[in-house]
Parts: sequence; structure tokens; C-alpha cells
Amino acid sequence: MHALKADAHRIFGRFNWPLVLKGLLLNPAFRVVASVRLCQMAQRQHPVWRRLLLTPARIFHRLACHSAGIELPWKTAIAPGLALTHGRGIVVNGQARLGQNVTLFHGVTLGQRDSIARDGSRTTHFPVVEDDVWIGPHAIVVGATVGKGSRIAGGAYVFENIPPYSIVLGNPGRIVKSDCMPDVENPWRAADPALD
Repeated sequence: MHALKADAHRIFGRFNWPLVLKGLLLNPAFRVVASVRLCQMAQRQHPVWRRLLLTPARIFHRLACHSAGIELPWKTAIAPGLALTHGRGIVVNGQARLGQNVTLFHGVTLGQRDSIARDGSRTTHFPVVEDDVWIGPHAIVVGATVGKGSRIAGGAYVFENIPPYSIVLGNPGRIVKSDCMPDVENPWRAADPALD
């Protein structure tokens, strides 16, 4: 529940259960995030409870993703404070890892990148999005690490690791500014007593 409280704080600027209910009813992207948290909570239960809770939670998650037009596998490693803004069209690889206070806009793709050696062996890289990262509309990150506090401009294509606090734009993505300020609306911090 802690992660869901942080996610609600990111969207509404504060947490309370009526706001969560409002988000579930009126915000399709928030519904997807909440259903991920529900599935992950069910997965952590005692095996007896897991059998009872996980199947309905996964059905709810599938319906939430379908209605929002978002592909976000429920097993994806997501730290607290995820915000999906205008969520439609977001696609996230199930092996991606997202830090806290990540913001993803519509059309973002976080996918894998495969490297094929001369002998035909394949190495797969999955994206890692560190804390306080902002990824703009229709940006693509494949198999790269996006450093803490970075901003990826809309439409950028990122396939190389990005150092922390960078602004990236273009295709291929290039760093246009270093030592930038993170763009995190309603940031959640672990020491926030309102969320504990």
C-alpha cells in the first residue's frame, strides 16, 4: 500500500483514500498503476491468499491496461511514485526497472535492445530508469540506463546510457545540457510522514 500512496501523491499532490477512489474511477492511467500495485501486493501474500487474490487482480490489471491503451506488465520492478501522464500508448518491457518519482508521458516506449556478436551470440539489455526521471511524449529508451534526475525530451530515441541530471533530445538522443534540475511534480520522498 505504501507504493500506491506514493503514486497517488504524485498525481494529486497529497494522499487520501477518496482521492485514490476518484483516480480509479476517472483516470485510466492511474487505474493501470493501481492495478500493478494490487497484483504485486497479491503476489506477496501467503500462498493460500495469493491463489485467491492474484487471479482477480491480474484480470483487473489486464482490463485496466486494455481500456487505457497501456502495456505495463504487472511484474515490472517499479519504485514508489510512478506518474503516467496522458498514459495512452505507453509500452514498458517487463524486465525494465523504474526508480521512484518517474514520470512517463503518452507514447513512451521502454524496450529491450539486443546486441548480436559475430559468432551469433545475443546479449539483451533492458532499460533502467533511475529516480526523478521525466520522459516526454513518444520518447523511446531501449536497453539504456537513464541517470537520476534526467529529462528525456519528447520524440527522443535513447540507446546509450545517460548520466545523471542530463537533458536529452533528438534521434539519436544527444545530451544538450548537463547538471539540470529534475522535473518532478509532487515528488514523493521516503521520509514523508503523510505517506507512512
